[in-house]
Order: sequence, then C-alpha cells, then structure tokens
Amino acid sequence: MSEILNVGFLTAFLSAAVRMSMPITYAALGETVSEKAGIINVGLEAVMLSGAFFSFAVLYYTGSMILGFLGGILAGVILSSLHAFLAVYLRQDHNVSGVALNFFSLGITSFLFGIMVKKVGSLPQTETLPTIEIPLLSDIPIIGEAFFSCDIITYLCYFMVFAIWFFLKKSTWGLSLISVGENPRAADTVGIRVNKVKYLSAIFNGFMSGLGGAYLAIGQLGVFSENVTSGRGYIALAVVVFGQRNPVFIFLAALFFGAAQALQFRLQALGVNLPSQFFNGLPYLLTVVVLLLSTKKSSEPAALGQPYIRSMR
Repeated sequence: MSEILNVGFLTAFLSAAVRMSMPITYAALGETVSEKAGIINVGLEAVMLSGAFFSFAVLYYTGSMILGFLGGILAGVILSSLHAFLAVYLRQDHNVSGVALNFFSLGITSFLFGIMVKKVGSLPQTETLPTIEIPLLSDIPIIGEAFFSCDIITYLCYFMVFAIWFFLKKSTWGLSLISVGENPRAADTVGIRVNKVKYLSAIFNGFMSGLGGAYLAIGQLGVFSENVTSGRGYIALAVVVFGQRNPVFIFLAALFFGAAQALQFRLQALGVNLPSQFFNGLPYLLTVVVLLLSTKKSSEPAALGQPYIRSMR
C-alpha cells in the first residue's frame, strides 16, 4: 500500500493517465461537435484506426512527422466525410453506416499493413514525439510532470478543449451548429444551411479523430499493429455521453478512462496478484458502468441521428 501512495508512483501513474487519455479526448471532442450538429458516428474506431495506420505509413516512408500527422488527419477526414455522405445525403441509418465503416477500416488497414510488413521484411518502427517541458509549471510536484512535461499534441489538446467550449457556448457559429442538432427545420427557416453544417461538423470530427489515431501510432507508440486502437473509439463514444457533451467534462472523463488503462500497467508492475484478464478488461468494464450510470443524464440533441428532408413538412 505504501508503494501505491508514494510520490514516484503517483507521478508516474498520473503521467501515464494523461498520455493514454489523449487519443480518447481528441476523438470524443470531435464526436461532440458532430453530435451537436445531429450526426452520431459509431465509426469512431474506424476513423481512429485509419488515422493511426496512414500516419504511420506516411511517416515511415517519408521520415516527416508533420506529413505523418497530415496523412492521419486526411484519412480521418475522408472516412468521416464518407459517413456523412451516407448519413446526410443518402439518409442511411447513422449506426449501421458507422458499424460498416468499422469493419471496412479494420479490414483495409490490416491488409495494407500486411503488404507493408512483407515488403519491409520485419516489423517497421518510427520515431515518436519529443517531450517539451514548460518552465516552472513542470516542477510542480506530481501534476507538473504529468500535465506540463508532455509533447506538443498534448498541449494542443488543452487548447482544443477550451476552444471548442468557447465555440459551442459563446460563438454565433456554435449556437447555429447546436440549433441544427436540436431543430434542423427551425434552423433552416432562419437561413442556416443545415446540410452544410452537418458536413462541416463531420469533417471536423474526422480531423480530430484522425489526429487522435495518428497521435496514438506515431506520437506515442512508434509502431502499428492490427487493431492498434483496441476499442478506444468505442470508449470515446462513452466519454461523450459521460461528459454530457461538454468539452471540459469530456476531458475529465477521458482522463478517468486513461487512468483506468494506466492503472492496469502500474499495478502489474507492482506485482499485484490479480488475473491479467481483469486488468485488460477494466477500461471496458468501466465503459459499461459509465453508460449505465449516464442513462438518466442524457443531454443528446433532439434531432440526433434523424435524417433531415427539407421538402417534408
């Protein structure tokens, strides 16, 4: 017990929690904006996985970290835009199209990675992002190293949390986006281009989720493997519900799930005598518990997942 309470353990644990929460936070923030506009994308896993693979492939073949992230973002935007096309233009069921994208992404990334490994002849690896310490703040005990001795993408996430909060709560454009998700016909009546807003929100979701997947692969791991996201897209969906679609609460909720993932590694390192299956399944068990506890706190937009047909009254 004393080992768990010492400063070194707490610092390492919190640092790991922050690192592991970042991909989930990015995807959940993107999904929040998308859902506020009425589009639910259960294909977040697909978007993150595609972002992870293509960022890794581009970085490996070009040696450019910037191009790697751009490749992951572009892959995420394309896949999320495809989902928007199916859901908005073709008016297909949001959940069905999202699940289809999950299967498609898992298959195509596994196939392409197999070709990549065959050509290389071994498991390819890339560099990862360097750590940037913020003077004075990084010296704060426990939280300093966890929150202020990170990489540039983590610091960007802090900014995005408050930027999205400001956009949704304080800006005219954000209020217009929310009105599309709540009552698209009323929004259309006052001159808001409903479908354009939906497409833009989906593109932003692809940007954020693709960036989250890219960060996982090339920002943290430096390797890619089949299904490397391991359900993080589904966890991000739970985080959106648990965080009540509020960017600040979402960040805290993602940090909670990141802590659950970090805990399994820290306790195993301390030799805690519990089955490995318990540690591996802990984040997903918490996902189920969170969804059960969040059923009465739903803050979903009134028109979430519903097709909008302008000609119908």
